[in-house]
Amino acid sequence: MNTALPEDITEFGAVAAKRFTRFGGPQAALQAETDDHVRHDARVALADLGAFDLDVRSADDDLLAAAVLCQAAGAAALPYPLVEELLTIDGARLALVNPEAPRIDHGDLAGDWIAADLDGSRYHVQPSSRTTAKLGPFLVPATLTEPDGTVSAADVDLHLTLGSWRILGAVQQALEITRQHVTARMQFGKPLAEFQAVRFTIADASVAVRGLYELAKYTISRTGSTAPQVCSADALMLRLKAADTARQVLRTAHQLLGALGFCDESDVSILDRHTQPLIRLPVSSELIALRLMPRTPGIR
Repeated sequence: MNTALPEDITEFGAVAAKRFTRFGGPQAALQAETDDHVRHDARVALADLGAFDLDVRSADDDLLAAAVLCQAAGAAALPYPLVEELLTIDGARLALVNPEAPRIDHGDLAGDWIAADLDGSRYHVQPSSRTTAKLGPFLVPATLTEPDGTVSAADVDLHLTLGSWRILGAVQQALEITRQHVTARMQFGKPLAEFQAVRFTIADASVAVRGLYELAKYTISRTGSTAPQVCSADALMLRLKAADTARQVLRTAHQLLGALGFCDESDVSILDRHTQPLIRLPVSSELIALRLMPRTPGIR
């Protein structure tokens, strides 16, 4: 079975990765924490790539292009709400929230926002100011109105799916940084990569990331072609797998990089801090798993 993406989509992903590298990669995201102009520049980079011309709701090729664009953005920790803007409704960015504790990543940016929960209930949003949090440095609290309509289940599924592609890019990059570190780092006269325990740890993380990549491609290929209940279950499963894989890979990276992995001189630290909103929101992995149980045959 050939699961490779079309050649033109792969090439677009490579072009996007090069553009985000030229933008500055994770170190630009670090700079954006204290300089809002960098986030404006991130939007310019996306516009250069034609991101805002993509029709992710009705064009299959555009959806695949959006997926690899989100993957490249995740690898660069791009400081911009790409998924939310790809899914704008009437000019307002769409955020997925937990109504009990609403938070919006980059919610402080100028422009209109609307929010939806996983059931599709729609809310108007009043974001607050940024805090000084280190995990999710652009995450802001928000005030929601009472529900005043619904957002389609397809939009909720697309949000979960494209957000998972961002997580995929982040964990792929974190794993590559870790692989390079253990290859170059000498300990007791030989590279860390030659120690069996390190090899096993890297192998486990590599298998998890490869599995996430295959699941991401499978999920995006089924979007819109199966029953809505199946699409929703696929999107929830992908987000659950993405969050669990991110925790495993980031734990591995911190373990093998040691103190370096917690310093912002290392891109692993920036990737970790900036990916936390995607890992934790809109709800925890435990709640996603509970939502999946009634949708899974044989589980009650």
